[in-house]
Amino acid sequence: MKPRSRPGSALIGCLIFGTLGGCADGSSPLHPPAPVEAPSLVSENSDLEALPLREPLVAPNFEDLPVDELLATPMLRDSSFMEEVQEWVGFWTTSASSWFPDYLSRMKWFEGTVDSTLALHDLPQSLRYLPVIESGYSPVAVSRANAVGLWQFMAPTAKDLGMEVTALVDERRDPLRSTQAAAVFLGELYEEFDSWFLALAAYNSGPGRVRRLLIRHAPLEPRTDRLYWELRRYLPKETREFLPKLFGAIVVAGNPTSHGYDLPAQDPFSFDQVWVPDATTLDVIAKASESADTEISRLNPQYVRGMTPPLRQVSVRVPKGKGDLFSRNYALIPVDERVSFVEHIVAPGETLSHIAVLYRVSVPDLRAANPTIRPRYLRIGAMITVPVSAGLKRDSKPGS
Repeated sequence: MKPRSRPGSALIGCLIFGTLGGCADGSSPLHPPAPVEAPSLVSENSDLEALPLREPLVAPNFEDLPVDELLATPMLRDSSFMEEVQEWVGFWTTSASSWFPDYLSRMKWFEGTVDSTLALHDLPQSLRYLPVIESGYSPVAVSRANAVGLWQFMAPTAKDLGMEVTALVDERRDPLRSTQAAAVFLGELYEEFDSWFLALAAYNSGPGRVRRLLIRHAPLEPRTDRLYWELRRYLPKETREFLPKLFGAIVVAGNPTSHGYDLPAQDPFSFDQVWVPDATTLDVIAKASESADTEISRLNPQYVRGMTPPLRQVSVRVPKGKGDLFSRNYALIPVDERVSFVEHIVAPGETLSHIAVLYRVSVPDLRAANPTIRPRYLRIGAMITVPVSAGLKRDSKPGS
């Protein structure tokens, strides 16, 4: 997803004239100047870009899916669009068959959260399949363009939507927070472009790109799904394929058993929300809730360094039914034992031995916690993970 930008007054005027002028069904011919080919974007999911498309096992069929505003598009009667959807159905059922079950399993885990959020914002339920093609429904997915999370937000867009993106907390990885932000963003895009195809093209390539495209090539045309199809040759390759890819995923993920996927039952994404008053590492939270470290990490992917931020109260998720147990156990843990490691930023002149003395740990312990570190070439500003023994206080603050 590209960073969003605000439309200017000139665009608003174009949009008004586009709404009032032209044929109501968008059938008037377009006469754009010769296109300037836009550079291809980095794929949001590199696994999906490299593999060839194959013939589908089952022809595209939307009849078994609930019809919403997105699936009611007249483009489902367009032969050229449906031919490309059919190719993507083939991709999801053949080339992607080794990893697509994982996508579906993660979708099953999060679908309750996503569906309820989409319903709350009065958005089409079929948008639940958008994270399938964006991230494979992985909260920790990172594209080569550094888009992150289920919905593949770039950092500027995430911050614009009110998400926290720092060294310790990245709410793009939070399935709840990012889904709420995605619903707001998608609603804004649809309100502006008045077409789900144009809105989703803007979601993928950036609203600014689609605005400029409409101003240059179709300032008076009604904003319709077909307009995206007629103008898509001016868009990057990834965005040209985005809607057929999505509809292909809807066909397969909407009825996986008909396409050769037999998925086991999956518990829903559920948890108890608890609060911690200061920095606490996730392994300590796991211990206090008598849960596996992996389960706590899975419920709290937004804490990118494995610890909550210092000097403020934040919420943490523990397995359903363990909230009270956590609260009782956590209250018994001394404050200086609530962090099992710290992150040290290397200062000028520091060596690994100096850092080891500062925190009263051994050099071998430091090297074990930082397997990629090169002791002779410590970079100023690099972050070193320091395992802190329980109950052991350091002599001074990091970097002091």
